[in-house]
Amino acid sequence: MTKTIATPVEFEPEFIAGVKTIFEEKIVFNHVLGLKVVNLAPERVVARIDMKPELVGHFAYNRIHGGVISAGLDAMGGLAVMAAIGARHMDETPEQRLHRFARLGTIDLRVDYLRPGIGSHFELRAEVLRLGSRVATTRMEFFGPDGVLMSAAAAAYIVS
Repeated sequence: MTKTIATPVEFEPEFIAGVKTIFEEKIVFNHVLGLKVVNLAPERVVARIDMKPELVGHFAYNRIHGGVISAGLDAMGGLAVMAAIGARHMDETPEQRLHRFARLGTIDLRVDYLRPGIGSHFELRAEVLRLGSRVATTRMEFFGPDGVLMSAAAAAYIVS
């Protein structure tokens, strides 16, 4: 019995640019949060949020609001699903794959706040655990500037 080895998928620059435009600009709330895509790969996505006064949840400590963390992690789970869907349909043009995200939506989200969100910037990471024909399951993480894990999340998304 022979085992086939999957060829690593590399996204075209136009697909990456299209996903970034959707994620950073067309989803206006992501723009308000300041979410910026750092890396977009089929197996993992990475983004960054720079701290700004509008994101403060506790004024005495300059701590980021828990809602920003939750919304950022939710957005990252969606971005990971976008990447996984894009990788699954590499036989299509980048433009065709970008239209597949229209029905994507959050079904369930769980966030664990592990440490106070204090820092100049934050890194968010996400990966898809399972991409089914109707539902995707993801895991997400929120890190401080020193690389310490501050929050972790898991979510399910409708994809059809």
